[in-house]
Amino acid sequence: MFAPLQNDFAAALLDAHKAVPDALTAHNANPPVKRFAVYRNNVIVGLVNALRTRFPATEKIVGADFFFAMARLFVAAHPPRSKILSAYGEDFPDFIATFEPAAELPYLPDVARLEAARTRAYHAADAEPLSPQDFGALDPAQIGNLRVTLHPSLQIVRSRHPVVTIWAMNAGDMALGPVDENRAEDALVSRPGFDVLVRQLPPGGAAFLLALARGEALASAAGAALDEASDFDLAANLAGLIGSGATTSFTLSDQKDPVS
Repeated sequence: MFAPLQNDFAAALLDAHKAVPDALTAHNANPPVKRFAVYRNNVIVGLVNALRTRFPATEKIVGADFFFAMARLFVAAHPPRSKILSAYGEDFPDFIATFEPAAELPYLPDVARLEAARTRAYHAADAEPLSPQDFGALDPAQIGNLRVTLHPSLQIVRSRHPVVTIWAMNAGDMALGPVDENRAEDALVSRPGFDVLVRQLPPGGAAFLLALARGEALASAAGAALDEASDFDLAANLAGLIGSGATTSFTLSDQKDPVS
């Protein structure tokens, strides 16, 4: 019985052109126009601030005023679907990609996708990563049959632009400098411990990890990476995979139980 009222209330909150819902009245029986406007503004500003918290580098790139205007339009069109406010904004990168005033910054949606991936990694399930020593006893002849379970926090962001470099410069992890905006970069985002890590993947690295995530053996994943990047370096990528704490268990083709 409350659904129509709740729907009207939610719609009016995010659209300043909508009237105060009929069911809301004040002590004098008049529509509480001013008080509802204050409440509406607080809700919108709260959601915009949630986006500012999740996408700080994106805001730094475009400036506070531009970001607020863009975020406010997003909020009006994309109300929260979850009670968890830290997860708000999953659709924000796609919104930026269609936001005409931001068209001059073609890398901006991917920077936002990287920031969204960092949040997902931060809130992902905890898992103990394998150490280099866990792989030390493997027979080199069996490496090709290796299948790994990737860490639940692992995220891969692919971009036609130098997304890792641009993000790092605007997140305070790297000094500002000239950037070739047409240089592609892929990012590995993970949280093997307490901190979220962002690492630029070498050539073929994203294809390699995505194949491993599909359950392919290492030899097959390496083939997929070579198909994409002829300069794929298996040794370097395998060292990065192990050293970054991106795996939690592995099996070989003749094993029934995973090593974890």
